[in-house]
Amino acid sequence: MATAQKDPVLVVLQLNGGNDYMNTVVPFNDPHYYDNRPKLGIDEGDVLKLNDEVGLHPTMGPLRDLYEDGDMAILNGIGWAGSNRSHFRCMDIWHTAEPDLFATEGWLGKATRQLDPNGENPVTTVNIGHGLPRALVANGVSVASVADIGAYGLLTAVEEAQRRQRMLDHFAKMYAPVSGRGAVVDYVAQTGMDALNGADMIKLAPKRYESQVEYASNPVAKNLRDVAQVHLAGLGTRILYTEYGGFDTHAAQATAHPKLWTNVSTAVADFWDDLRAHDAADNVTMLVFSEFGRRVKENGGGTDHGAAGVAFAIGPNVNGGIYGDYPEIRAEALVDGDLAPTQDFRGLYSTLLGDWMGIDEREVMPREFEKPAIIGGAAHA
Repeated sequence: MATAQKDPVLVVLQLNGGNDYMNTVVPFNDPHYYDNRPKLGIDEGDVLKLNDEVGLHPTMGPLRDLYEDGDMAILNGIGWAGSNRSHFRCMDIWHTAEPDLFATEGWLGKATRQLDPNGENPVTTVNIGHGLPRALVANGVSVASVADIGAYGLLTAVEEAQRRQRMLDHFAKMYAPVSGRGAVVDYVAQTGMDALNGADMIKLAPKRYESQVEYASNPVAKNLRDVAQVHLAGLGTRILYTEYGGFDTHAAQATAHPKLWTNVSTAVADFWDDLRAHDAADNVTMLVFSEFGRRVKENGGGTDHGAAGVAFAIGPNVNGGIYGDYPEIRAEALVDGDLAPTQDFRGLYSTLLGDWMGIDEREVMPREFEKPAIIGGAAHA
């Protein structure tokens, strides 16, 4: 758990497009895997084996090291019953934790409201990227969103004014469904300006940052380096969110998927090296997820949208290991050609909220869910 002197921090890395679960955590000992993946199946000799049944994609060596150190939990078969395979709807469900209705507030937006009920710190929650994920949206909650921390101090006065107006316009569109059209103008005047103030505070982060870690020159590495800068700046940020896309591998998966996981694995390892070098890793836990897995049977050059997927929880307070059963691959066990989920993603959320962040997950989740015991010790007080 986080130390008494440091509040727990949650970092979320969202993998956009639908990551191929079966080629990420590879069931090399199941012949049905190779029957369905004659071209895309990972050779058993190349798999980074974790036990006698499954292993990681061969490009995931840095994550295998974290696993072997006991700092990574693999959550098999994550999802929910009845996925419709839509990028937009499935990501919305992950963001709101509501598969059965169209909700307007995100799970981390609600969490932010608990962490900072009076809105005293405009950088309690920070998004590194363009726009604002729905996961961070909640009525009355301001979230700072910055696409490129390094470029912040280089804007001209005109560019700065344009940036601020774009952000206010974005808040108006984003919060209209939450507040109603009549309330938007007044609401944005406060919430949007709070977000702008938060973004201005983040300008301090690069000035306070020095590191010997050399991150790679790709988008996910840049984003996680920015996440590290904000965390290390000591601004009181409790939730940090970022995204990395390209996982919609309908075609050319044999070349695209390995490159994606090379980038993610290296960037995640560099991020943790950076935090450890600054003695700032002990109060951080990272969640890595994607909106769904992919179809069991390959389509020739890639894989199409599926259902059950995999999530990872990483950090020194994580009880490393494999959680949940790997979904059965035999044809009789599939649901419309998809892997059937074996654990509800909202149980994972409940663990991260209650057992890690130390807040009341019942105020965020629609009901109680079975919680994987991925966090060591008792809940943070």
